[in-house]
Amino acid sequence: MAENKEKLFDQFPPVSTAEWKAKVEADLKGAPFDKKLVWRTNEGFDLQPMYRAEDIEGFNTTDSLPGEYPYIRGTRNDNDWLTRQEIDASDVKAANAKALDILTKGVNSLGFKGVSPDYDAVAALLEGIDITAVEINFHGCPRSAEPLAQALVKYIKEKGAENTFRGSIGFNPLKKALKHGKPFPGNIADMAKNLVSATADIPGLKVLAVDSVMLSDAGAYIFQELGYALAWGAEWMTILTDAGVDANLAASKIKFNMGISSNYFMELAKFRAARMLWAQIACKYGVSEAAAKMAVHASTSRFNQTIYDAHVNLLRSQTECMSAALAGVDSITVTPFDAPYQTPDDFSERIARNQQFLLKEESHLDKVVDPAGGSYYVETLTVSIANEAWKLFLATEEKGGFVACVNNGTVQAVVRETSEKRHTDVARRKEILLGTNQYPNINETAAAKIKTTGCHCSCSHEDEDSANALPATRAASDFEALRLATEAASNRPKVFMLTIGNLAMRLARAQFSTNFFGCAGYEIIDNLGFDTVEQGVDAALAKGADVVVLCSSDDEYAELAPAAYKYLDGRAEFVVAGAPACTEELKAVGIVNYVNVRSNVLDTLRAFNAKFLK
Repeated sequence: MAENKEKLFDQFPPVSTAEWKAKVEADLKGAPFDKKLVWRTNEGFDLQPMYRAEDIEGFNTTDSLPGEYPYIRGTRNDNDWLTRQEIDASDVKAANAKALDILTKGVNSLGFKGVSPDYDAVAALLEGIDITAVEINFHGCPRSAEPLAQALVKYIKEKGAENTFRGSIGFNPLKKALKHGKPFPGNIADMAKNLVSATADIPGLKVLAVDSVMLSDAGAYIFQELGYALAWGAEWMTILTDAGVDANLAASKIKFNMGISSNYFMELAKFRAARMLWAQIACKYGVSEAAAKMAVHASTSRFNQTIYDAHVNLLRSQTECMSAALAGVDSITVTPFDAPYQTPDDFSERIARNQQFLLKEESHLDKVVDPAGGSYYVETLTVSIANEAWKLFLATEEKGGFVACVNNGTVQAVVRETSEKRHTDVARRKEILLGTNQYPNINETAAAKIKTTGCHCSCSHEDEDSANALPATRAASDFEALRLATEAASNRPKVFMLTIGNLAMRLARAQFSTNFFGCAGYEIIDNLGFDTVEQGVDAALAKGADVVVLCSSDDEYAELAPAAYKYLDGRAEFVVAGAPACTEELKAVGIVNYVNVRSNVLDTLRAFNAKFLK
């Protein structure tokens, strides 16, 4: 067998990276490999089209096993993450009933929002729930965190669950500054120390939140979320150790709540890098290696959710959930697909739960620990993201730490700049939102289903300073505003495809233009083709077209476009699909509207809306 194996490998001699590149460049007909195939990421590093064993030579990240410091491969020896569902606890009785119901449907982690810190309310909320078997998490106003902790600790001790309870109280005094631009007025250090002291007897109760999911939902890049999350966690360690709290106890009370975007492999690598970097940071404070494990909950993105074609949100959240599951996080919340426009209903919540169960029961992702470990690509991504996040972490520390950078608006300004860049990329289709800026369902309406607007953070912000706050708009918001304006208009603009000439080109450009104008919800009138531009223009006017789009080949535009434009004679807007070489000549005769891959779709459609929706 050994001889046969050796002979088999003899038939496939090793191929060097240089040989691979030479072959690729030959197929590229001499075009430079690096310019054609190397991709510059938003995270600040280049991605190669192929990775080999030599790319991860010398990486210390490949030396450990799952459950071993620095935990890059996970903090556990299994991958049985917890499935969380969030519940509005403003009505305690209703929240308890809902919790008991969903616990019979597979959920093993509960997130309660807005619960009263009163002991009787906590006891009523948790009545009938086995707190030794279910993770219990609370989110609410920072000022109520300490009395809530005292009530919860009392309840836990009465149940004899001091050593078996798992859960968290999300004390996040930076939420007001991040979301509303105003620093928290209380003494964060004293409140944090009191919380840690009040819960010291419950090892599984974490009380200090690192809510970097807020940055992710605001549009931050992956390395930015990670860099700031590490700085946030380090701030907690500094505050508590300076106040005399034992470093191991302080670290055990921190819970990271992180977001998951649709950048599949990078998100997977982010969580691996996060555990590795946090373990090293924690140890610098004197934390033992065993206590330097990052506790991380992951929530699927809200930034890329859409109102139109909302069921596409299911596709986005499914791949996002998969990234986090393969990365070995502790628990996951899948944001229901209807969250952008209403309070999630029973159906959407059921689907959100089942998305995780599908990954467990059908795909068996909970049976494999760190399946990405050793992948040349993922290991390289992990190190690259770690490097960029570490730079941001150090820069934040040099500026006085995370709290200082939040209070003076630095963090918010960085994320706002990123969010604006991403909105521009969506407008130009550099970042695709299926169903929104590409392949929209042109006949869909959405205004009637929108039931929720504004902030639902349950904290007072009458003195809001939005200029120093995180952005609150989703990536799709600008396009949705266009379509909602079209819906509200008394007449829906009609766009007529005047297809003529070269069959392949006219079909391709008609399809492109249909997608383009469909993003504003206009009525699209497509055609099989015309023999003359006069026939096409006459047909367009007979249909009451507001826009006539000439769809043909570049070679034919020099003749067809001036003729069509002249014959139309201003009776409708005239648009040329493409960027022909004769554009300057066409502009000279008065043709000013063009749609092509370099167009800013959003700005172009805004201009048309301004003309038609008066």
